[in-house]
Amino acid sequence: MRISLKTAVCLIVILAGTVKVKAAIGFPEEVQASLALKVPGNAAVEYPLSLSGLSGAEYEWKAQGQMPMSLTQKISAEGDKQRITVCLTASEDVYFNFREWVPTGFRHEDCLFYLPGFWYRRNLRSPQSAPSFHSSDSWIVREDRLSAPLTGIFNEVTGDYMTVSRIASFGKEALTTHKEGEVILSGSTSIGFTGFENMKGTAALAFGFPYREAPKTYMRKLTLAPEVTAFQLLRKGESVTLVWDFYKSNSKDFSDFVRRTWQDSYDTYQPQPVRTAYSPEKMKQVLSNYFVESLVTNQPLVFNSGAHMPVADCQSVAVAEVGFVGRVLLNAFNAWEYGWQTGRNELKADARKVFDSYLVNGFTPAGFFKEFVDFRKGYEEPVHSIRRQSEGIYAMLHFLAFERENGRQYPEWELRMRKMLDMFLQLQNADGSFPRKFKDDFSIIDKSGGSTPSATLPLVMGYKYFKDKRYLASARRTAVYLENELISKSDYFSSTLDANCEDKEASLYAATATYYLALVTKGKERQHYTELSKQAAYFALSWYYLWDVPFAPGQMLGDIGLKTRGWGNVSVENNHIDVFVFEFASVLNWLSKEYDEPRFSGFAQVISTSMRQLLPYEGHLCGVGKKGYYPEVVQHTNWDYGKNGKGYYNDIFAPGWTVASLWELFSPGRSEKLLAR
Repeated sequence: MRISLKTAVCLIVILAGTVKVKAAIGFPEEVQASLALKVPGNAAVEYPLSLSGLSGAEYEWKAQGQMPMSLTQKISAEGDKQRITVCLTASEDVYFNFREWVPTGFRHEDCLFYLPGFWYRRNLRSPQSAPSFHSSDSWIVREDRLSAPLTGIFNEVTGDYMTVSRIASFGKEALTTHKEGEVILSGSTSIGFTGFENMKGTAALAFGFPYREAPKTYMRKLTLAPEVTAFQLLRKGESVTLVWDFYKSNSKDFSDFVRRTWQDSYDTYQPQPVRTAYSPEKMKQVLSNYFVESLVTNQPLVFNSGAHMPVADCQSVAVAEVGFVGRVLLNAFNAWEYGWQTGRNELKADARKVFDSYLVNGFTPAGFFKEFVDFRKGYEEPVHSIRRQSEGIYAMLHFLAFERENGRQYPEWELRMRKMLDMFLQLQNADGSFPRKFKDDFSIIDKSGGSTPSATLPLVMGYKYFKDKRYLASARRTAVYLENELISKSDYFSSTLDANCEDKEASLYAATATYYLALVTKGKERQHYTELSKQAAYFALSWYYLWDVPFAPGQMLGDIGLKTRGWGNVSVENNHIDVFVFEFASVLNWLSKEYDEPRFSGFAQVISTSMRQLLPYEGHLCGVGKKGYYPEVVQHTNWDYGKNGKGYYNDIFAPGWTVASLWELFSPGRSEKLLAR
C-alpha cells in the first residue's frame, strides 16, 4: 500500500459507541482499548480507555486519569469496508503501545481462526511447543510473521466471518536489545500486531501498534518464549498515524473464507512484479555453477552436494539426498537437459555419472531409492518417505521421457521405475492415501496421509510413460483421499519432512496433483480435478507474502533490498520464507486461463520476479559463499533456525532444493508438455 505515514498518529479502527457504528460492525459497546506508557527503567503503566463522542464520526479515547497523550478515532466507509482512524498525539515525550479489541459476536468455541501464512483453523496439527490451541486459545503476533497483515475469524456454525487488515506503507523497522518482556525500540517501526482473543467466551479481533506477542513469542523452531511488548518513542507535539480496515461477510465454509480473504488481500495490497535485471536465462546460467562446483565424485554415489552445507563457504558435504531437501536426481536431470540445450558437454557428463551411480548403488534391497545417505558417518536412513521416493521417481521419469523423445532409451532404468511404481500400489491404503513414512519391508512408521499428493505426480507420469492404466487408477484414488481429507476439510498438513504440522507444501502439492490429473482426463472428470486444484491453490497462495516486510538498518536482507512479496512462508513450525515453488507458477498460469482469473497469473509473475532477487554471483553474493548457490532459510521475522535471526540466514542450508525449485520455475509448462505426449 502507498499510504504515507504522517506526523500525526492516526489509528484506524472500526468501532465506536453509536447506533450507526453498531449497525456496521456489531457489539461496539464491548469494544475495548488500552494505552501502555513506559518510562525507561520502570514498568509500563497501562491505561484502560473508553470512547467519548466529539462530532460526526469522530471520537476520543479517554482514560480515567490524566495521561500525556490524546487519542482520537475517526470512522469512515471504504467501499464495503469500515475504516477506522485513531490519532495519537503526545503532550510530552512518551514511549507508547496502543491496543484494541473488537468482539465479533461469535462464540469463541464456534470459530476457526486465520493468520495467513502462520495460523489455520486452530493449529491443532502443530505441537504444544509451537503456536497452537494446545497452548492457548488466544494469540497475538507481530505482523511480519504473516503473509498479509491480517486476522480473520470464521464462525463455523453460521458461516459469518470478520477480518481486520492493517493499512500502511510498512517502510520502517527498528532493532531492540531484547526479544521478550517490555522492550524499547531503537527507532521507528512500521510493524504492529494482530490476532484473536477469547473475551469471556466471545471471539474478538485484537490489534495495535507497535508490536506485541502473547501469550508467547515464537523465537525458534519448537521454542516458545515469554511474551513481548514493544514501545516506540513519540516526542512532545508529535503524532503517529495507523490504519485498519474491517470487513464482515459470510462464506459457505473455511476454504471459501480463505479464498475470499486472499482475493480481497490481493486487491488491497496489489503486489506488483519486482524489478530485477535477471532474466530466466540469466538465472539458469548463474545457477548452473552449482551443478559444476557441488559435484561429489569420491563416494559410491555421485551427487550434487545439496544438504547440510555451510552458508559461509558452501563446501560440499558427503550427504546424498534423493528428494527434498537435496533433490539429487532432479538436479541431475536439469543439468542433463541444460547441457543438451546449451552444448555444455561437461554438464551432460557429470549428470550421467549421477544416473549411472544411482542405477548401480542407489537402491535398497527391496528396490526403493536410498533416499538419504551420510557418507561421513557411514549412515543410511532406514526409514523411507513417500515424498522423497516420489520425487526421485518424478525426476527419473522426466529424464526417461526426455531421452525417449530424443531417440534414447534405458531399459534398466525403466524396469527400476516400474518396480517402484508397482510397490507404490502395494503401499496405497484403501482410502487412497499413502503412509508418510515406512521401511523397506513395507512396515509403516507414520501412517499420516498428508504427503499423499506427492505420490500422485509420479503415478500420473508413470501412466503416460508406460501406458499402464493401473497407475492412473491409483492416482485417481489419491484424489479421492485429497478431496475427502485435505481439500474439503481445508486441512493441509504433514508434507514438510522435518515438521508434522500445518504447512504450505501439502496444499501446494495438492494443487499440483489435481492439476496433473486434470491434464490427463476429459469432460466432467477433468473439470472436477480443475475445481479441486483451484481450491487447493487458494490455500497454497495464502502462505505467500502479498507485502514487503521492513528490515532494520544492519539486517543484511534489508540492506541488500529484499522485497518479500512473492516469497512463501514454510509452516507453523518453520516460520521463515523460501523459494519453494517448483511447478506452482505453472499451475497458477494454467488456472488463470481455465477460470479467466488474472489474479492467478498476476501473482505468478510476482513470484517469478521476486524469487530472482537473491541470485548470488561475484560482487553480489547475498551472504552466501559461492556463485549460484541460492539461499534457503531466509529469516524475515523474529524467528530463527538456531542462528542469526531476522535479516539473515541460518548457518547451514540446502541449496540442492532451492536450485531445483527455481529451475522448474524458469522451465514453465514442463509437465504439461510431458503429459501431452
